[in-house]
Amino acid sequence: MKTELIEANGQTFACLSHGSGPQVLLLHGFPDIATTWSHQMDALAQAGYCAVAPYLRGYPPSSVPSGGFFDKATLVQDLAALIEVVGGGKPLHFVGQDWGAIIGYALCAARPQLIDKAVLMAVPHPEVVAQHLLEPKHIQRSFHWWFFQQPHFPEAALRANDMAFIDFLWRDWCAPGHQDAAHIAQVKQCLQQPGALEAALGYYRAMFDPQRADPALATLRADMARPIAVPTLALCGAQDLRAELMTDQARYFSGRYEYQEVDGAGHFLHREQPLAVNRWVLDWLT
Repeated sequence: MKTELIEANGQTFACLSHGSGPQVLLLHGFPDIATTWSHQMDALAQAGYCAVAPYLRGYPPSSVPSGGFFDKATLVQDLAALIEVVGGGKPLHFVGQDWGAIIGYALCAARPQLIDKAVLMAVPHPEVVAQHLLEPKHIQRSFHWWFFQQPHFPEAALRANDMAFIDFLWRDWCAPGHQDAAHIAQVKQCLQQPGALEAALGYYRAMFDPQRADPALATLRADMARPIAVPTLALCGAQDLRAELMTDQARYFSGRYEYQEVDGAGHFLHREQPLAVNRWVLDWLT
């Protein structure tokens, strides 16, 4: 596996790559980093693909913009520009989990010409999220969305006690018994870099504050609301509460769409049950 620095949309993206052949872009979420895809990158390389996993904007060794935007349209523009460079103008496959999936829904809707097939994991379509946003059990499940709206205190809480908050989120969101200490240590190391934690929380603060959205991207933002024509497989861990929200979202797709649940997995299904997830991904792409 090698690391390459790629300039796109005024940012520097550190991208892991492995294998050769048709390209598959894999996008991580929070609290996570590009190495989360190690199991999938090995499987894709062995199957004849070139797997590319970038660190998102604000996640070192990608650049951490000072005072920049972190709204969803900005993140979509990042990925569209990155795909143009990585894919050389040709469409590629896309796999995203958590924030990677949130960006993926919007990217597939707004820029379908960039994506051949998509696999989106662990987060429902944004219209479904909006419909259930104020339900108590889903507020509890996504408490961090609300907690992160506060100034300063979330940063302090995340840094305390060797970032025990990150351990808590992984333990709370995974199926019982899953252990991933070495990878979580890498996640903490990334988020401890200057500006990284503020950037990661900036994604959440931009979700509910229109003042944090780039006003120049209004047209892109409208395009992100279109039905998704890209053939899409949605996956969710059967033990993730969000699974109940993903069973009825086919109406937001005008192209081929399938939904599957992965037994024995919670939110980080690609790490909890990598063999099962790899089978679904490879079957879908081929």
